[in-house]
Amino acid sequence: MSVQIWTYLFVALSFSLYIGIAIWSRAGSTKEFYVAGGGVPPLANGMATAADWMSAASFISMAGLISFLGRDGTFYLMGWTGGYVLLALLLAPYLRKFGKFTVPDFIGDRYYSQTARLIAVFCAISVSFVYVCGQMQGAGIVFSRFLEVDFTTGVLIGMAIVFFYAVLGGMKGITYTQVAQYCVLIFAFMVPAIFISIMMTDQPIPQIGFGSELTEAYGGGYLLDRLDGLSEQLGFATYTEGQRSTQDVFFITAALMFGTAGLPHVIIRFFTVPNVRDARKSAGYALVFIAILYTTAPAVAAFARTNLINTVSNAEYEMVPEWFSKWENTGLITFDDKNNDGIIQYVGDPATNELNVNRDIMVLANPEIAELPNWVVALVVAGALAAALSTAAGLLLVISTSVAHDMMKRTFMPNISEKQELAYARISIFVAVLISGYYGINAPAYVAQVVAFAFGLAAASFFPAIVLGIFQKRMNKEGAIAGMIVGFTFTAAYIIYFKIINPAADTADNWLFGISPEGIGSLGTVANLLVALAVAKFTPEPPAEVQEIVENIRLPGEAIPR
Repeated sequence: MSVQIWTYLFVALSFSLYIGIAIWSRAGSTKEFYVAGGGVPPLANGMATAADWMSAASFISMAGLISFLGRDGTFYLMGWTGGYVLLALLLAPYLRKFGKFTVPDFIGDRYYSQTARLIAVFCAISVSFVYVCGQMQGAGIVFSRFLEVDFTTGVLIGMAIVFFYAVLGGMKGITYTQVAQYCVLIFAFMVPAIFISIMMTDQPIPQIGFGSELTEAYGGGYLLDRLDGLSEQLGFATYTEGQRSTQDVFFITAALMFGTAGLPHVIIRFFTVPNVRDARKSAGYALVFIAILYTTAPAVAAFARTNLINTVSNAEYEMVPEWFSKWENTGLITFDDKNNDGIIQYVGDPATNELNVNRDIMVLANPEIAELPNWVVALVVAGALAAALSTAAGLLLVISTSVAHDMMKRTFMPNISEKQELAYARISIFVAVLISGYYGINAPAYVAQVVAFAFGLAAASFFPAIVLGIFQKRMNKEGAIAGMIVGFTFTAAYIIYFKIINPAADTADNWLFGISPEGIGSLGTVANLLVALAVAKFTPEPPAEVQEIVENIRLPGEAIPR
């Protein structure tokens, strides 16, 4: 069967499964809608957390960025993996014991302030919007190529599907849907990686193939040595040597780590299990499930880059494979024959380079470039959509809980019924889908870069407030509020200036201390922390009962009764 038929089959089967699960596990109460009733087994919650975590940025964009940036691209890998460890060990158990299942709820109660709660609601919605835009963008890229529709239509299809099962099932439906989505996405990522590793290095394990010698058909020699040679020959930067400054790499990695630990849609996952012990178990399971993909991504990146160069460099345009023409129709690959010789000049010099490749397509195009069977190509499509839509659903739920629970129920309309609260949650999801779909269509950067902005905003707003709220009794509402405002405002203004207002100035020469917009969240985190501590020092201490809660939150036991 053709790629097109296989794609329709796999996408139809996987989406039918997701929607069927959403209907089967329909939420009937606010507890089921927000935290799946609190009864999800640790293993299932670990798989759901991994699917929630491994978004389109992880599945589609991370390996694509590494394939073009080489060593510089690995800060996404280090930052996101290290951040999850930081979240699982440093924050999640204490938040679970505190007993509040949203970040704004924790901040509102810990800092005994409705103002703090509303600021946290604003930050949570902003972070989630930026993040979900990247997922909609990823879904649009997938649909635009494999369903042969334009990018805008692809985004609209993704919006409709994720809206259906997010609204219907709430967290209960999303959790069990994400278990299925994890199985689909990890299978879809690993199968082509294993195939290509065997073809190129005779090694069935991609992580080993990454450091192995190529077969004679690929020219022999070690893979990375070969890739370095090809890159230098064509005028690109050496693949294994970094081009970014040390401080920028450090700040980007730190921003991704701190942002991970402050992401509201991941934190809420630790409230869907029965107790603190199960929260720790599910965190461990999730780390194992995440590591499977994250340790494979660098190998996929190197395989894809080598295959791309070997396939298109100095190739006759009239003889390019079918995959090239189909991606060209989407506008995500462009060829400009500057010297009119019909030969593709793929080189590092922008003045003479004739080929532009969108980095987000590398994982999707890799099986086609390597001439794998059509069913493998279609399987990758299903996995990419699972990655994009699973995270989008979790983020939309964060937006809905922030609006319905934290803003309406806990602040402005405390007497609304459970039915009314659910209605507000579902209406807010609808509005969020519309807005995020628009910005997914008009995104300012690649998927992983857009997601990195969300992590920076989460780092600069939530991370210090959560850490200080757990480990610093003296931290009060005035300090937390001032810190969140300064950190979020500084980070958002920096990103908006370089990515929207004046993108032409987005160069290392113009960056503050040489820090790119992807890494500025680290500086925002430091600003938040310093302002919060300074303000707290000169304002009244928190009430005695709040300080007692902070003392008890680190002691063994279940949720603190309040």
